[in-house]
Amino acid sequence: MRYFVALAEERNFGRAAERLHMAQPPLTRQIHALEEEFGTRLFDRTPKGVELTEAGQVLLEEAPNILALAKRATERTRLAGQGLIGRIDVGIFGSGVLDVIPRLLARFHAARPEVHIELHNMTRSEQIAALRERRIAVGFNRLVSPEPDLTIEVLLREKLVVALHKGHRLCAQRTVSLRDLHNEPMILYPKRPVPGLAQMVSSAFQRKGVRLNMVQMVEDWLSCVALVAGGFGISVTTASAATLKLPGVVYRPLASRILQDIELSCVYRRDDRSPILAAFLEVVRVQRDLSTKQRGAA
Repeated sequence: MRYFVALAEERNFGRAAERLHMAQPPLTRQIHALEEEFGTRLFDRTPKGVELTEAGQVLLEEAPNILALAKRATERTRLAGQGLIGRIDVGIFGSGVLDVIPRLLARFHAARPEVHIELHNMTRSEQIAALRERRIAVGFNRLVSPEPDLTIEVLLREKLVVALHKGHRLCAQRTVSLRDLHNEPMILYPKRPVPGLAQMVSSAFQRKGVRLNMVQMVEDWLSCVALVAGGFGISVTTASAATLKLPGVVYRPLASRILQDIELSCVYRRDDRSPILAAFLEVVRVQRDLSTKQRGAA
């Protein structure tokens, strides 16, 4: 199309070839090929050069739009190849949206504002299925079991805390141990028959020989903390949950060698070569290193 426009404006093969920095024969062949493709003559040959036919005049009027679209397509293709435009679907879960994940999403958005981030709230098993079905590119969750087709990278290990109703006797302590929780009414989550925080807490109580008095088993962290606020019991939760400052809830660090922290991992397909995912994982690793340094300083 650029060859056509040059010839239409110069009205001479020699001058058009010179303008295009090419020999005349290849230009002549390109114009002949273009006329064959359209099935009509675009130029009338004259002793001085060429003149546009009626069909050629119509094409010349459309040429700027065609060239602009081609330029846009070329540029967008280049940007997509560099992971600078497009979309990334991210699987998240309840308490994961409270601390580190929003920060790394903000960092990625600042670096690549033309990439649309679509968030999907999913359980761990739902994320695994969505990854395999290519409905999401990456997921964040806890206690993810190794899978042959997935890569699991630990983003951070989050400290555990004890959520107490304001006025509880343990609020007077700087830290709370598992022994302190003996026979206290406990609220656990999530209510699922898979490895999770509830199973970790139950196992730790058993190993320590402490009686676990479970009075409620709920689906998520928000329901759990809400029940603590209502005075229904105590809960072991993640430090990020403490950022949700519900009235009537006090948090104390959990002092336990058995139950110190819980991992937060990033999961993605081993065979995914998407440049957007690669760029996203770079941000994840920067955030991981930053969180590690902050934890070391603390």
